[in-house]
Amino acid sequence: MVTTLDENAAAAASVTTSKPALFFKIAAFAEAVSWIGLLIGMFFKWVVQSGDFGVKLFGPIHGTIFLLYVISLIAVSVTHKWTAKESLLGLFSSIPPLMTVWFERRAERRGALVRHTA
Repeated sequence: MVTTLDENAAAAASVTTSKPALFFKIAAFAEAVSWIGLLIGMFFKWVVQSGDFGVKLFGPIHGTIFLLYVISLIAVSVTHKWTAKESLLGLFSSIPPLMTVWFERRAERRGALVRHTA
């Protein structure tokens, strides 16, 4: 089947990114970045043994962004009607470093972050 530009434009117009999905995407990325900062801080504290400034700086930042990620995950899973399995995978993805980015990209590929309008 051959589609025209008008058909592609109409299909794209019928798909929107919700505010919870946008907030989730930002939170997933920020959570991963804060994990990196915390890991660097822990490296300097425990390996280089140059003090705990990095941990004191990035610990609260990471904790706050982690909570924002969880809140955004709940919001997007409710508004987009995710299954419990998908929601739990998103929650467990917040534990290993950088997995929130993997999960967000997975959800994006699967179309779980878009709403289809009539």
